[in-house]
Amino acid sequence: MEETFQREIVLRTLGLSKKFGKRWAARNLNLEVHRGDIFCFLGPNGAGKSTAIRMILTLLRPTSGSIEMFGKDLHQNRQDVLSRVCGIVEKPDFYLYLSAYKNLQILGSMNRSVRSDEIMEILDVVGLKSRAFEKVRTFSHGMKQRLGIAQALLTKPELIILDEPTTGLDPQGMKEIRELIKRLSHERSMTIFLSSHLLSEVELVATRMAVINKGELIAQGTVSELLGKEATDYTLQVFPFHSALELMGSLTWVKVLSVGNGAMEVRVEPGQAPELNKYLVTHGISVSSFSPHRSLEDFFLKVTGGKSEI
Repeated sequence: MEETFQREIVLRTLGLSKKFGKRWAARNLNLEVHRGDIFCFLGPNGAGKSTAIRMILTLLRPTSGSIEMFGKDLHQNRQDVLSRVCGIVEKPDFYLYLSAYKNLQILGSMNRSVRSDEIMEILDVVGLKSRAFEKVRTFSHGMKQRLGIAQALLTKPELIILDEPTTGLDPQGMKEIRELIKRLSHERSMTIFLSSHLLSEVELVATRMAVINKGELIAQGTVSELLGKEATDYTLQVFPFHSALELMGSLTWVKVLSVGNGAMEVRVEPGQAPELNKYLVTHGISVSSFSPHRSLEDFFLKVTGGKSEI
């Protein structure tokens, strides 16, 4: 269901740009992340994703532009604003010879006094409670990633920024991180900003996304909004088959691409799929299947000129 109200913007960049020598790594980026978003940041390798994230976390100074968080200018309110944010840019580092519990105890104490029950609760959230007292050196890469997110949760952030959190993980590890991200958003009302090159994963978790290429923003919005702007291919199973073909032959906004095995593939102009289904049904056609082919990968490859990170 589409949103009917505008949620608070927790992160906004205005003309954010970074130049290295004569090369613009990021140029005129205008991003908006709303409270509660799982906001996915996409782009080919070298597009400027990590540069943008490092500027947002004040690890790089912008050449021009500004950043607002929670309605405040980041440069003027750095300490106050960043106390509500946690970012994981590189792979998290731990004392490998210590347990997960001890690592969180030490790391948490750098900012405040952390209670034992808080640590155990956070380990439970990330699915590591049963391994709390095992040495981190025995953990898989995916478990270390989840422990990194546990470390981030110690500060009780409102916004978590993750740079490629599923890189190097096997399918099970990716599934665990994906489910954790969704849980943090739904159960803890956290806003998640993450970059990723795994388009299928993004399509499963994203509420909104932005695509950049060569340092410039080329698309931003919800997944459904962005995909809905393009003509879409569908597979239809209908009866009677030949009557449906004849009907569609008279529609200028539908193109039959192929026919075979009791099904047909058609291309429908943006926003017209419900109208096609209604048209067929009102003309006595039984529609048993109406399946879209569009995918985030197709959209991504189109808007980036065919440059995929996969």
